[in-house]
This record gives sequence, C-alpha cells and structure tokens, in this order.
Amino acid sequence: MHIVHVTVQVKPTMAEAFVEATLANAKNSLQEPGVARFDILRQQDDPARFVLVEVYRTAHDAALHKETAHYLAWRERVAPLMEAPRSSTWFVNVFPVDAAW
Repeated sequence: MHIVHVTVQVKPTMAEAFVEATLANAKNSLQEPGVARFDILRQQDDPARFVLVEVYRTAHDAALHKETAHYLAWRERVAPLMEAPRSSTWFVNVFPVDAAW
C-alpha cells in the first residue's frame, strides 16, 4: 500500500467550501479501483486545518489518481481556498497487512 497524508490549512471563511469540494473528490476517488481508502479529517481545535488520508494499492494507482477529472477539478477548486500550499507525507503500510485492506 502507498499511503499519503495531505495536510491543508484553508482560509477560515473557506472551510465549508473546502469540505464540499473535498467530499466530492473523496467520493469519486473511492470509485477508482486502485484507491483502498480516502479519509477527510478536520482538526478539532482548528476547524480550518484538514488532513486527507489516502491509501492506494500501488504507486501507479496514486499516479493515476492525479490524472482523473475529479482530482484535477478538486485541485483547481481548492487552490484559492488555501491559506498556504498543502503538504504531503508518504508512508508504507506496516499493519494491517496489505491483503487485509
């Protein structure tokens, strides 16, 4: 599995617009065969800070995701909503084993 945590700080007045756009992207992403999981997390003490947890079956699936119409539309839609550029951290799976996903 190829797992990415994307951290996003949005403008406080744009948080709900970010949620709306990101929900559409997440729901469409889960229809991709190479996407095992797509979580949207919102920080409790800073409701304008989000972490997206995306789990791809292969590195190729992660690359394919960035070519989809829904991802490209999301990227364009949320760019002006962000307070700062988003950051990504990549992980490899330890547990549960990949077959359990």
